[in-house]
Amino acid sequence: MKVLVVGSGAREHALVWKCVQSELVERVYCAPGNGGTGGMARNVAISVADVVRIVEFAKRERLGLVVLGPEAAVDAGVGDALRSAGFNVFGPNRRAGRIESSKSFAKRLMVTAGIPTADFEVFSDPAPARAWARERNGLVAVKADGLARGKGVVVCSTVEEANAAVDAMLVHSRFGRSGATIVLEEKLAGPELSVLGITDGTDVVALAPARDFKRVHDGDRGPNTGGMGAYSPPLGVDGAVLDEVLNTVLKPAVRELAASGDEFRGVLYAGLMLTPKGIRTLEFNARFGDPEAQVVLPRLESDFVALALAAAKGTLASIPEPTWNPRAAVGVVVASANYPDDALVKTGFPIRGLAEMPRGVQVFHGGTRFEPGRGLVTDGGRVVTSVALGDTVAEAREKALAGARQVRFQGAFYRSDIALEAI
Repeated sequence: MKVLVVGSGAREHALVWKCVQSELVERVYCAPGNGGTGGMARNVAISVADVVRIVEFAKRERLGLVVLGPEAAVDAGVGDALRSAGFNVFGPNRRAGRIESSKSFAKRLMVTAGIPTADFEVFSDPAPARAWARERNGLVAVKADGLARGKGVVVCSTVEEANAAVDAMLVHSRFGRSGATIVLEEKLAGPELSVLGITDGTDVVALAPARDFKRVHDGDRGPNTGGMGAYSPPLGVDGAVLDEVLNTVLKPAVRELAASGDEFRGVLYAGLMLTPKGIRTLEFNARFGDPEAQVVLPRLESDFVALALAAAKGTLASIPEPTWNPRAAVGVVVASANYPDDALVKTGFPIRGLAEMPRGVQVFHGGTRFEPGRGLVTDGGRVVTSVALGDTVAEAREKALAGARQVRFQGAFYRSDIALEAI
């Protein structure tokens, strides 16, 4: 069959990489793709939110499966249009995708479904939001309700920080319409955990767990990003924890969506925190996490396309549980100077060193493009992810860091402490 992966980041490069390994696949396309996906698939110059052109392309090429990568494609209704046209889609329709595109929707769903989460309140007026934060001594997380590319969360430790975050969103419109409504929730403490579940709207299969690192600098300093690296399996997470997440978080969420008429088919991402009082759900995403996809997919030994197709068709129960490589995976993101402030990120710098990667290092491209006469240049904040497998987390980490050090472009930087906690 022919497969289309929608998106242009490192997550989509990892998905393309996995799809081309499938015996079920004749050809893989990526829309719009990047400088890395073009080396193993055919890039198609169609925006992720261009519903009409994506459907036209699917009809013209007679696609057997479409994989939705980014949240923007889900929110644009690409899945709705493709399903209406009779295509198999791995990714939810827009209404089910509200579990990511609206944090207030997600929090209310958690309450209704009995999913453990932090205390919260929803605001569109700054005065009561400031008062709610003040009552909790500023120990809150302030979240833009809508999509903000992984940057719409400010974790606060003082009343002043909370007031500044509230005003940035509700008064100064930092995130535009996405921040016109905000969610405030109690600040939680503990290690974070990412668990992704593949679902056909009824059955759910948990994938290997991962832990990502959202702050931009070593030691978890600086603002939140879309993710500066990840590793799998994470420290302190065993089969019992994974079963608990599956039964108390993922399955209840899928059931609640189905009960409301919003069947979810695709991958449901649960962002969690392991608190002293137990697991708490921070957020849901309606797609693969980035950079979690870059460390989970390399460990997957099963045919990803077979899994995705079963989820799209509603037949997940008929195929075997996925099997996993027991080795650890570590991914380190190499980013552009000034990331995550997109307004200050400059692009177009030549990228060097990718041809001299250490043995066993896989590079997934995020913000790259190919320019005739110049070669590969930077095209975003998170440029590439250096990923490696190892018999131990320490071995995988050293190889991934060696790969990151090899990547050279003006202003390149990366976190040197990804997965350090595990060794």
